[in-house]
Amino acid sequence: MAQQHLDPTDPMAGAGTGDALAGYLRAQATEFLRALRMHRETGGGTAGGGSEESVDAARALRRSARRISASLHTFRPLLDTDWSEAIRPELAWLSGTLALEHAYAARLERLLLALHRLSGAAVLPAQTGAGLPAAGRAAGAAAGSGSTAAATGGRAAGVVPQKGEPADAGPPAHPAAAPERGNLTVGAAKAGALLERQLTLARTRAHSTALQALGSSRFHAVADNIAVLASEVPLTPAAATVDLRPLAGAAEERLTDAVTALPLVTAGHPYNAEALIHGLSPDPAPHPQDAPWHQVRLLLRLHRYAREVLHGDSGPVDVRLLATGQSLNRHRDASEAAAAAAQAARTPRIAPATAYALGVLHADQRHEVEAARFAFQQSWERQTVGTP
Repeated sequence: MAQQHLDPTDPMAGAGTGDALAGYLRAQATEFLRALRMHRETGGGTAGGGSEESVDAARALRRSARRISASLHTFRPLLDTDWSEAIRPELAWLSGTLALEHAYAARLERLLLALHRLSGAAVLPAQTGAGLPAAGRAAGAAAGSGSTAAATGGRAAGVVPQKGEPADAGPPAHPAAAPERGNLTVGAAKAGALLERQLTLARTRAHSTALQALGSSRFHAVADNIAVLASEVPLTPAAATVDLRPLAGAAEERLTDAVTALPLVTAGHPYNAEALIHGLSPDPAPHPQDAPWHQVRLLLRLHRYAREVLHGDSGPVDVRLLATGQSLNRHRDASEAAAAAAQAARTPRIAPATAYALGVLHADQRHEVEAARFAFQQSWERQTVGTP
């Protein structure tokens, strides 16, 4: 596929040199520093800092860190090796640490909304707003006037994503509008309460971990490196004249190879019985079928960011990449939600009705996984057919 990039009709044919990479990295470093300043000014660095602005700033920090790290990986032959290999793991640590709190909130929202849907309870229109995932839209399903998750659910939406990036779903702006837990069956209500306790505790711990990370010497070292990057990119002497297209093409080839290894034929069927074979396994390890799909999601992100380096803000938006990326995000969310339901079902001494509700919830999320795989398969096949 790398040869296609030399075709003048290829949208990646107008690629630049190492100077374009330097400009992109400087821009992302500037965005990182701007988000860090906003995070501090809005109180995000304090135990009580949970405003919408600080949440937006944390998301902007993650977004810039991901793009810098991805570019250092894709175009590493053009960068100083020692510097690049030292900062990449630190950026991955920072991005992963800041993502945990939002991940737990989103997981809770998905599971509680699914419980209401499976119980036949009405879902208020405010919880089906545009831009949120179809299977788990607003954390406001954290029902009940005493919902601690609803009380602590800061909204992560509101940051305008960069060009070509799907918007992440965040907790709702008005969690008080959630359906009452009394609309659920007894088992579903208790399952929801158990999930709420476990995931809210995990979210609180993740918040504390993020605060500690942002105040650590490790983070300050990362910020200092990014500050230097905003003005000086450590390129190799020959990088200024090197064509970026072969390296970007290699990222695309890795993605294509990984997709080729996926069981797309299985994903093309509406029911994958093999996906439920391990549903009753006592092993809490991740589902064996999920890892290749998660890897494809990461490779798709690397490919998309490489396109951003080549084209900048003026480049074309590939809607097919957006569609496949959204499907893989749904896949990850449903997979992690199913694992959370299974983990809750392993809680000792829970009532049989509660365990049954969690089992149904687990199966529902595994079917959401299959639906996401099917949607990816449909989008990817359309992309393949449309390629000259």
